[in-house]
Amino acid sequence: MNNSVRLALAMFGTVMASGCAHETTPPPAMPQAEYVIGREDVIAVEVWKDPTLSAKVPVRPDGKISLPMIGDVVAEGRTANDLKGEITEKLKGMVEQPVVGVMVSEINHARFYVLGEVAHPGAFPVRGEVSIIQALAMAGGPTEWANPRSVVVIRAGKDGKETRFKVDARDVLAGHAKPIGLIAGDTIYVP
Repeated sequence: MNNSVRLALAMFGTVMASGCAHETTPPPAMPQAEYVIGREDVIAVEVWKDPTLSAKVPVRPDGKISLPMIGDVVAEGRTANDLKGEITEKLKGMVEQPVVGVMVSEINHARFYVLGEVAHPGAFPVRGEVSIIQALAMAGGPTEWANPRSVVVIRAGKDGKETRFKVDARDVLAGHAKPIGLIAGDTIYVP
């Protein structure tokens, strides 16, 4: 065996031995629900055979969108299908058998936050499934003073209570623990 292979095996053994010494809180399951519209998202509403009633509009800070002939409609906290149903009902008095399509064309409200000892702390967009390791990479990685064995994910619950998950990022990287999937509003703190 050459020296580089011996060194790699020694390093692997060290990672394997040290990885089992720390515990990571079991992660919650990745969310699989239908997307919920939020402030700053952009919604495309298409009315078949009537382009004057179609529009691409942002969700305002008050959670509403403004549509031609209909006016304001609450969009925040709803799904595209739910919004489509309300818009279709409101158009029935103006259009015979309206066919409406509603699509979220830009997701701007879904963000997670990374704070503490990372190269670039801040807010980052949630685009699909994002794990805690991917989030740390987006923030430029831990600094030399960081403690990656004690990362905390703070998640606000629907009842206003927050849940905290302790994550050993080194265990996740070594494959000894599952990564926590992030959702909009999560805060990651790297001490």
